Amino acid sequence: MTYQADRPFTLYFVRHSVTEPNFRGFRCGGDLDIPLMDIGCDQAYLLAKQIEKMNLRIGVIVTGSLIRTRQTASIISGVLGNVPVEVDPLFNERGLGQWNNRPIAETEELLAARVTPPGGESEDDFANRLTAALGNLRPHLDRRPLLVSSKGVGRVLNVLLG
Repeated sequence: MTYQADRPFTLYFVRHSVTEPNFRGFRCGGDLDIPLMDIGCDQAYLLAKQIEKMNLRIGVIVTGSLIRTRQTASIISGVLGNVPVEVDPLFNERGLGQWNNRPIAETEELLAARVTPPGGESEDDFANRLTAALGNLRPHLDRRPLLVSSKGVGRVLNVLLG
């Protein structure tokens, strides 16, 4: 499955900064809404300074509704001169149900085999949700959007966008 845009566009993507489960090597899905660690706020600031130096002319930041992505987006927005932030929950990380807060190594092979986590979201449902999210992004494409989301979202968007 790939996403077909009606015109060429530029989309920048960054992953949210570190959370405690990420730091400890544990799963943290879209159904686990936790904030950044202090070091994550520092990471977001340093990332924003790098984006600022690159002069990407970002006109809008789009983020999921999870606090970790909204915090990262807010920090970047402030450094870039208060670029508007739009929240779209369709860009949230995949729901991982009972796999949340489990060591990543424990579930890596299961995810690669496309097993649906108990109480979580299937890979196909996740991809379909992100396809709809890309459709919602259409009105922002002329503004050189920066998408702030999660690792799984980036992985699936890489496939969808070819």
